[in-house]
Amino acid sequence: MEHAISFPALGLDFQINRVAANVFGKDIYWYGIIICIGFVLAALYVNARVKEFGCTSDNLMDCLIICVPVGIICARIYYVAFEWGYYSQHPNEIIAVWNGGIAIYGAVIGVVIALYVYSRVKKLSFANLCDLAAFGLLIGQCIGRWGNFVNGEAHGGPTDLPWGMSIDGAAAVHPTFLYESVWNLVGFIALHFYSKKRKFPGEMALLYVAWYGLGRAWIEGLRTDSLYIGTMRVSQGLAAVSCIVAIALLARGYNRLKVAKAFYVPPVAEPEQTASDTAEEKTAETTEKSVDSAQPVTTESEKKTEN
Repeated sequence: MEHAISFPALGLDFQINRVAANVFGKDIYWYGIIICIGFVLAALYVNARVKEFGCTSDNLMDCLIICVPVGIICARIYYVAFEWGYYSQHPNEIIAVWNGGIAIYGAVIGVVIALYVYSRVKKLSFANLCDLAAFGLLIGQCIGRWGNFVNGEAHGGPTDLPWGMSIDGAAAVHPTFLYESVWNLVGFIALHFYSKKRKFPGEMALLYVAWYGLGRAWIEGLRTDSLYIGTMRVSQGLAAVSCIVAIALLARGYNRLKVAKAFYVPPVAEPEQTASDTAEEKTAETTEKSVDSAQPVTTESEKKTEN
């Protein structure tokens, strides 16, 4: 259960045990603990910003209760589907998530579907929910990748770069878990500050897809544990396509805003009354009342005399 992980050029050495503790005969892994930490921090951050996106803490709790199990199940289905050659021969391991084998893209797909259904039922903005989810995903992925470090997995091929990582004394490889963690951290910081100037609902989600897709398309090409269809890396291809689609949708959204601004005609404002205008109106009303009160009143006796 232990790994000797080192960064030779940096003089860093770690002896890491995958098991954090044993509770009632059941091993508790660091991977699960790290994932939980990422989940909690993501939930706390999103909860602090729900009102900005037209939601409530209750909505967030509902989404977590629904999306977490759906995301895990879909992440497992995605992984098993592309490793069917193995799992078809070992069907009893299909549900053994505790042995590893989940894919982030499967989780994202499941979460998006769950959010869409929830938004329709609760009459909420699907785009706003996706914007909030983008922040949570970036935080979760940034922290969760360190679970791969503890397990000595999700690394790349050989490298002679100064930050090359050695696992159990083997040749140095690309620490792709670190690349993705840093990439997501930068994306989160950028979106956090930019979100204050959000131009339209769904913009944060599209920026997340574009940013993550760009980084994953590059990082996936370095990894040695990719899922394949033939000779194509599935996650790399999906990342590239999702990045291109997100950029196209962003361009469309910005263009619509530009056109709307160009043809915008501000409403004609009614002239504001000045203090002098108001005073003149009051004087005129007073004068009219005075004139009316000054009119002679004809009595009944006078009318008879006239007749």
